[in-house]
Amino acid sequence: MSFPADFLWGAATASYQIEGAAFEDGRGECIWTRFSHTEGKVKHGHTGDVACDHYHRYAEDVALMRRLGLHAYRFSIAWARLLPQGTGASNQAGIDFYNRLIDALLEAGITPFATLYHWDLPQALQDRGGWTSADMPEWFAEYTALAAKHYGDRLKHWITLNEPWCIAFLGHSLGIHAPGIRDERAAFRAAHHTHLAHGRAVQVLRQSLPDAQVGITLNLAPVQPFSADPQDQAMARLFDGLQNRWFLDPVFKGRYPEDIVTRLNANGLLDGLDLSAVQLAAQPLDFLGVNYYTRQIVRHDPSSPHGFTTLVPEGAPVTDMNWEIYPQGLRDLLLRVHQEYAPPAIYITENGAAFPEPEQVEGEQLDDPQRVAYLESHFNAAAEAIAQGVPLKGYFVWSLLDNFEWAEGYTKRFGIVHVDFSTQKRTLKRSALYLQQVIQSGVLA
Repeated sequence: MSFPADFLWGAATASYQIEGAAFEDGRGECIWTRFSHTEGKVKHGHTGDVACDHYHRYAEDVALMRRLGLHAYRFSIAWARLLPQGTGASNQAGIDFYNRLIDALLEAGITPFATLYHWDLPQALQDRGGWTSADMPEWFAEYTALAAKHYGDRLKHWITLNEPWCIAFLGHSLGIHAPGIRDERAAFRAAHHTHLAHGRAVQVLRQSLPDAQVGITLNLAPVQPFSADPQDQAMARLFDGLQNRWFLDPVFKGRYPEDIVTRLNANGLLDGLDLSAVQLAAQPLDFLGVNYYTRQIVRHDPSSPHGFTTLVPEGAPVTDMNWEIYPQGLRDLLLRVHQEYAPPAIYITENGAAFPEPEQVEGEQLDDPQRVAYLESHFNAAAEAIAQGVPLKGYFVWSLLDNFEWAEGYTKRFGIVHVDFSTQKRTLKRSALYLQQVIQSGVLA
């Protein structure tokens, strides 16, 4: 299997997961700083205070990217570095950091892709309602305009939001991510405001940077019923509506899926929301970012709140996150998105796997055959999608570095580069060299 000559190969990270320097150079507190410092929220009490110390070691990390031959690098900007209070006075030291990073990437011949929001909301805005506040779209527009002003002359690829499903439901319904709220109505309110914020950000970028490439990243999954039983079929359709269509339909159709609206209205979960306002989300996009990790098999379960549960087939291979390894799901998902929503271009903005690995490494390389096999199988699935007409333009492996894996702390390692968190030593894994080989040849063995 081969890839087009202009296919972009890269790796991805997120600000709170790698930067550290949580209290340096005027950076404001973010919701993940507050959440991780709250007892019982993150495994072993881990925080992102230091993480991979990328704030101080970015030059070393860019040199690693250059060594691997990466064409592109997807990072996120920490809102609280630029605007410590979320709005108002900006912080020049924070602005300068991303200028240095962008310049270093360009000097290394690496195309920067910036995500404006990867979950680290300024705590000052959370104190004013956060994503449940109707003011959020304008707060986000102000932040977007500031970033565009300072970086738009060199930064040509912009992603508004990372995984609004997670922002809404992991953060506001399940409460296992910051800000740790457990209120389903709040979750749908937050989801609604992510759509409006995305729409406003695209408007700002189009107005100030007419030559920019603009997109959004959604975490999507192919959904399959457990059996042919009509109840399993119905629950799979419901799950698909909540996981996929609730976020795809607004962005590409300017409306919510009617079957899900009907069900949620019956439960009062959308009370007080002007659903028609979501047409703002349907701004013309240059690309869709797709984050893929696994499929979802859905079974009817009357004892659960929404009437379904998800399961992993017995004996199926899984990652350290207990996520089923199912590469054909990537191909199926890309084909579905292409056929039903027709984005002009698609990037895989995250795909990767965590596997158990030692905290410290002897020597110059760590062998990670499971990750190599994982990547190879998913690269093949992507190549199959391209062969079937999907306009897939690039692939960002998650993640460049082992990092702070949210509520899992430092217990899950997704990186193609190993990080010893006690010394900050970086060690290439064999998966990094495999990616280097694919980039150099453009061909899968």
